[in-house]
Amino acid sequence: MKKIAFLYPGQGSQKVGMGKDFKELYPPAEEIFDKAQKIVEFDVEKICTQGPEGELIKTSNLQPALVTISWILTKFIKEKGILPSAAAGHSLGEYSALLAAEVLDFPAVLKIVKERAHLMEEVGKKEKGTMAAVIGLSTEKILEVCNKMEGVYAVNFNCPGQVVISGYREKLKEAEEKLKKEGAKKVIFLPVSGAFHSPLMKEAAERFSSFLDKFDFKDPICPVVTNTTGEYATSGKKIKDNLKLQMDHPVLWEKSMKTLLQDGYHLFLEIGPGNVLQGLMRRIKKKANIKGVESIKQALDLVTTLNP
Repeated sequence: MKKIAFLYPGQGSQKVGMGKDFKELYPPAEEIFDKAQKIVEFDVEKICTQGPEGELIKTSNLQPALVTISWILTKFIKEKGILPSAAAGHSLGEYSALLAAEVLDFPAVLKIVKERAHLMEEVGKKEKGTMAAVIGLSTEKILEVCNKMEGVYAVNFNCPGQVVISGYREKLKEAEEKLKKEGAKKVIFLPVSGAFHSPLMKEAAERFSSFLDKFDFKDPICPVVTNTTGEYATSGKKIKDNLKLQMDHPVLWEKSMKTLLQDGYHLFLEIGPGNVLQGLMRRIKKKANIKGVESIKQALDLVTTLNP
């Protein structure tokens, strides 16, 4: 039996038009969109399918929207008999992984993500931070530069040759010059509203930690590889403890994928918009079997392939 890992993208994967074929090809999507709208108090379906982009990319809109899109695709695939042997998600995507692993239900995840987005946006405005992807420089060299600077942190270890740094906007501009002198091919500033996964998010993380305690985390139906450790968590308590650290700690994505690869996973599914995780995986293992599922049509094709 094939070991299938469900992977979920985070912020940056979104695009206007995502979810367009959902209701037509999978009628239960309508109820899910309606449920999402009631919880987050904006028209999730409209903002996903029609935008405008300026509204979609706002953290408070984007996080619930992405989780809703990934959940509809996951629900469809699972109803067709394709189940995860493990799940992982990049940053925000970790919440979609918890849905796939049945740690929390959809309303609970949306309430959590709504609060997470609100806190990240609020603290982001106060701290004036941002993030940037450093391309083509070794992790060791990036850490060396960051460790010599105040207010700059290496936070997303995505794949060989790609690390994201986070911190104060002005400090990141200084870091850009230093990293380029050390041989970085590019330093790409990301369209985000804060220095996520860095100590600048400490206040948000502390407030969020208390909020998480209101929710009961069940043990997962399959192992979840968590961002903060890059290793399996198999209890609801461990997953909650790791989530409390996620907002102001690094994302160990490369380590997470190596955990799954070393454990003999045969197929990886990136469930949600875009192909960011597919690109990262191919830099971690060139011939990894990873497929994208960003529409119901692609999900149908996948089901036909796996269940002929």
